[in-house]
Amino acid sequence: MERREFLVGAAALSVLAASNTGLMAQTGGALEKTSLTLGVGGKPLLYYLPLTIAERRGFFKDAGLDVTINDFGGGAKSLQALVGGSVDVVTGAYEHTIRMQAKGQDVRALCELGRFPAIVIAVRKELADKVKSPADFTGLKLGVTAPGSSTALTIQYAMVKAGLKASDAPLIGIGGGASAVAAIKQGQVDVIAHLDPVIAKLEADGDIKILIDTRTEEGTRALFGGSNPAAVLYVKKDFADANPNTSKALVGVFVKTLKWLHSATPEEIADSVPAEYQLGDKPLYIKAIANSLPTYSLDGVLPMEGMQSVLNTLKILDPEFANATIDLAATYDDRFIKG
Repeated sequence: MERREFLVGAAALSVLAASNTGLMAQTGGALEKTSLTLGVGGKPLLYYLPLTIAERRGFFKDAGLDVTINDFGGGAKSLQALVGGSVDVVTGAYEHTIRMQAKGQDVRALCELGRFPAIVIAVRKELADKVKSPADFTGLKLGVTAPGSSTALTIQYAMVKAGLKASDAPLIGIGGGASAVAAIKQGQVDVIAHLDPVIAKLEADGDIKILIDTRTEEGTRALFGGSNPAAVLYVKKDFADANPNTSKALVGVFVKTLKWLHSATPEEIADSVPAEYQLGDKPLYIKAIANSLPTYSLDGVLPMEGMQSVLNTLKILDPEFANATIDLAATYDDRFIKG
């Protein structure tokens, strides 16, 4: 019995050693932390499609990572979870790294997921004759994923650019998915700043008229004057410093995912996501994917031009940033995507 137990134990150690060797080969060293909690605000949205694909196609597991995903009502809430310590990493809007630096907290993007915001601003069809641009938003109810999120920032920026104040219309958090669709259909909000598949569903049903569309490079430049990075993977600097191999593995997962997305068909992508994300209309969801594919980063690298564009947006919108000194290089840690 003792010999048998020894042999079983030796075999198990051999398997474990082989596994660790594989992880070291992928990351340049053993993973410091294999079980992670990741925060996201509105996972069913195509804004976060790279995260869903990485999860559903097993790319996290392939890298030796056990990732638990916590989906919050909006990007601002997932940021709060990171600051509060209830999640290790976040997929969220790049602008949050700038906001945190202004507050004296070192939060850094590790990898770009979206190169265009993919946010659409649209008005309820019944109001389309009266509301033709953000200059007409005064007093209207504006639906966003959550106050403080990138959808809120975008619609407020559009208002300020049109000559209004950001406070001239109230923001109402309507979440993502079916709740956002219902908010427009039931007249709970007058204007919506949101993403696919919500926008694709509302447009197909004839419920909205699109005013601003940042799903394309042309639309992004028209609003922001340049490229404007969207979702990124971001962490506290302390986490990246303490877990360099884990951070490198995470970045590797998302780079692999981005390459897969740009090589797959919209049908293959749709087959990889949960059915409930498709809002009961798979053909429409496939069309929404096709519309959104150009918005995803090609290689995960965050360009300085885009970072500067986001900072310029914040300087115009938020008095806190008017005279703030922000070191953009300190909002992006590129060491894990380079190696």
